Amino acid sequence: MNREQPMDNNNINQFTSKGAEDYSDYNNLTEDDFSPHNTNHMKAFSRVFLPTIYSIVFIVGLIGNGLVLCVLVKYHKRSNISDVCLFNLALSDLLFLLSLPFWAHYAAITQWTFGNFMCHAVTALYMLGYYGSIFFMMLMTIDRYAVIVHTHTSLFSKYRSVRAIIALILFTWTLSLVASLPNIIFSQTSMSNKPNESTCSFEHPNLKWRLFSYIELNILSLIVPLSVMVFCYSRIIPILMSMKSQKKHKAVRLILVLVSVFFLFWTPYNIVIFLRFLHQLGYMSNWNQDLNMAMQWVESVAFTHCCLNPIIYAFMGQRFRNLFLKVLKEWFPLCFGHCPTNESERSQRMTTMCLCSSVNSRSKSKSQL
Repeated sequence: MNREQPMDNNNINQFTSKGAEDYSDYNNLTEDDFSPHNTNHMKAFSRVFLPTIYSIVFIVGLIGNGLVLCVLVKYHKRSNISDVCLFNLALSDLLFLLSLPFWAHYAAITQWTFGNFMCHAVTALYMLGYYGSIFFMMLMTIDRYAVIVHTHTSLFSKYRSVRAIIALILFTWTLSLVASLPNIIFSQTSMSNKPNESTCSFEHPNLKWRLFSYIELNILSLIVPLSVMVFCYSRIIPILMSMKSQKKHKAVRLILVLVSVFFLFWTPYNIVIFLRFLHQLGYMSNWNQDLNMAMQWVESVAFTHCCLNPIIYAFMGQRFRNLFLKVLKEWFPLCFGHCPTNESERSQRMTTMCLCSSVNSRSKSKSQL
């Protein structure tokens, strides 16, 4: 969520250096009048665009991740670290999604009306879900690497007990909390330029903390997870291709989709974060409004990644699809009662249909004779 207050006053300094004869007009000017762009149009667009996108992401993500949690709770395996990671990944996405209605309301009326405590609480949901989702994706990647590349290594198989899995999950959540703490602490309400209007924004004590937050985002949300994915999957793919299994191409295709989607959805966001880092250092001083507009677009694209996580990690797997259809058949027997849930059932269904068609053809031929 773009919650940075504009700090560029270069145009105001240029105006005062030239001098102004009509001081009454000068006193009536606002920061928007000095902008190289008409920010009124941008703000009007944001009041419609951001709440719409946030609402769509919230609804779609809530349904997808909610279904993942329901299936995993009903058919869970305690010793399966993949299912545990998938459960916590969906939980992280849900925490992130719970913050979106507040940001949608904030973007629609351009005023924070929920108080200082809710500013901290909503920021905590946002940041915990943000880092939790990324860290659990990394943990799932490392787990696949350990299972496929180091299958016969006792060191990795030894630490796949229930206690070890719980320790890994707690460590990941703790790491997410530590990474989120600076933004949670520095998030607070303050009065905006307009009277009786409050904002919920990051109020960093100095420029060093602001620069640190940008670098932290770049490193923890793109550089580290992308490096882990590239390294692990570059070792996994050759092993999969050497197998004689017919499903190896599907597995490789899924890996390429995972890395490509993560790169496409998060790279633009991190590029704009890095440009903001350069802007704070004094470069691109006239790009403030452009960066604010760019942040709205790339942030919206990055947010939709939590809607794709259930599709990529859960619904593209055959086992999870079977469990998902099984749940739907139990909940909605009239709609999904005739859907086959696995390959054997599909083959049996096809065999039955073929036998029925052959019997019908034979009966027709006998009747003609």
